[in-house]
Amino acid sequence: MLAVTDNAATAIRDITSAQEVPDSAGLRISSDDATAGALTLSVVAEPALGDQVVDQSGARIFLDSQAAELLEDKELDAGVDDSGAVQFAVAEQYE
Repeated sequence: MLAVTDNAATAIRDITSAQEVPDSAGLRISSDDATAGALTLSVVAEPALGDQVVDQSGARIFLDSQAAELLEDKELDAGVDDSGAVQFAVAEQYE
């Protein structure tokens, strides 16, 4: 299952609390049908039917089936770039 760093969890909580969405909202990661292997991110009010839900430290992530398979052994991290924008990164999980 996708692991989430503390930085990513904080960024997701900040993003979802800044939007006018319900408490059940989260960051949805889905496959991009236009580009093989590409993923899209969006803030949504609730998971879509069939989404895998990852809830870590109050940060909710919804993964469509293809994204869940692609990210199964990965870790999601986040940081802020020089302009103040949040940047997400995916890396291999190390145990």
